[in-house]
Amino acid sequence: MGMPATPLITPAVMRINHRISLQHCEPFITKDGSMIRELLAHRNSSIRNQSLAEATIPPQVQTLSHYHPQSEEIYYILEGSGTMYLGTEVFVVDPGDAIAIPPGTIHSILNHTTQPLRLLCCCAPGYEHEDTVMVNPRSDPKD
Repeated sequence: MGMPATPLITPAVMRINHRISLQHCEPFITKDGSMIRELLAHRNSSIRNQSLAEATIPPQVQTLSHYHPQSEEIYYILEGSGTMYLGTEVFVVDPGDAIAIPPGTIHSILNHTTQPLRLLCCCAPGYEHEDTVMVNPRSDPKD
């Protein structure tokens, strides 16, 4: 007597999402001030070790400087243009650019245009508010 040719599917397995449409994702504001729609993460899919979200930065807005002690991130620019602040580097980003953000690296992005800046953000491990540490770039460590 061998194993069945097709694996058994339990009701719990049938509820796991493998496909999520952006139009069905509710937006929320992250600790850095950007509006995101989480496409895939442990909260809504079978993904367990990373997350994928679309972020929108309004015109003339900069996200708050922050870093993630655990997560590494990849930003992929979809629409618009911006100025990326990554550690000690500052550079312009345009559609088609991918930006690697290692864990512990202070970063923010400025939309310096009159159109929304849209990007995909992949985090591994997946995004959690608790893994976001805010930084005040104008503060003096002696204060």
